[in-house]
Amino acid sequence: MDRVNATTPSASSADDTARAAFAALRTPEGAQLLAELRDHDPADELATATRLRRAHPAELVSAALGQARLRQRAVAKFGAEDAYRMYFTPNGVEQATRTSVAAHRAARFTGLGVRSVADLCCGIGGDAIALARAGISVLAVDRDPLTAEVARANAEALGLADLIEVRCADVTEIDTAPYDAVFVDPARRGGRGRIFDPEAYSPPLSWATAAALKAPRAALKIAPGVPHEAIGPEAEAEWISDGGDVKEAVLWYGEGFAPGAFRATLLPSGATLSAPAPLPAPPVGPVGRYLYEPDGAVIRAHLVADLVGRCGGRLVDETIAYITSDEPYSSPYVAGYEITDELPFNMKRLKALLRERRVGVLTVKKRGSAVEPEELRRRMKLSGPGSATVFLTRVAGAPTMLIGHPLG
Repeated sequence: MDRVNATTPSASSADDTARAAFAALRTPEGAQLLAELRDHDPADELATATRLRRAHPAELVSAALGQARLRQRAVAKFGAEDAYRMYFTPNGVEQATRTSVAAHRAARFTGLGVRSVADLCCGIGGDAIALARAGISVLAVDRDPLTAEVARANAEALGLADLIEVRCADVTEIDTAPYDAVFVDPARRGGRGRIFDPEAYSPPLSWATAAALKAPRAALKIAPGVPHEAIGPEAEAEWISDGGDVKEAVLWYGEGFAPGAFRATLLPSGATLSAPAPLPAPPVGPVGRYLYEPDGAVIRAHLVADLVGRCGGRLVDETIAYITSDEPYSSPYVAGYEITDELPFNMKRLKALLRERRVGVLTVKKRGSAVEPEELRRRMKLSGPGSATVFLTRVAGAPTMLIGHPLG
């Protein structure tokens, strides 16, 4: 994440204050406060702050409480062991790559013999840490002084300072020629929130692509919702999910990658599915006995047609990524269900069916339906020992309810 430097006097003053607060956290007194706040309950923050201010400066207490909150949020991405040793900024927690994804990317680099990487727009250093732990020497660059200081502190805190050089600079002025590979993670958030136009990234996608193409090998992190038409033919595009949630997309360039290919990778298993070029549209047909819900990375990579072919099935609708077949099919890329009922969309009929079968636990999934799952469950007034899964979708263009249960 590369942030734009503040230029106004008030912004500069705020930056100086933030950097001073961060410096205070790295003193013995600041470290003591952070250790004490590791397991504190945010609901008790007012009482905690009042108590701590009796023995510590108010500014330091505020900074420590803020950092403690960020560390607690960061556990989901970095794990407790790392998160409680690292330092964060609000944007850094939001935009940093989670450890599992960064480690996967580092492994692809090391598998091709990469020994040094220029990490441009390094943010708080999440990717630099994964690269260094894979044995790669890293130049980590960020334009924002505080962010660069945080990245440097994290390298030191995790014992990786010998492998990570942090530099506060404009990434567009960095000579990447001495490095085996380049990694670019443009900022995709601005003052008004998430940025959807790739040319509005900081730096723009066009600049990042040009920088990647100059390197022997490169990786460019982008939002998973990037339009496929924005991806140049020189890149291998990979969508990565972790625990079933799509986390990011990355464009790979250079020797060892497959230009024009699309790939879906599932973590933590590492299962990966790829196609050398866009696939033809899959067939569409009636709902069979089985329904399959592809992983989001497969859908984003436009590889659903590959799974349709593998299971000998078809789509239930040409615009919906639900696959159906008459025979069971097992794959890490799909969640499978046995379908017991297919009904036109009708709340009363669904309620009567669930009551008849004494369903008390209902899982609601939807694609192509405006109905909210929580609202549907509320209206069903469920009661009973049974369970079921209902899919709210379209079949051949018609609003439809499919009822079933997970395979296995």
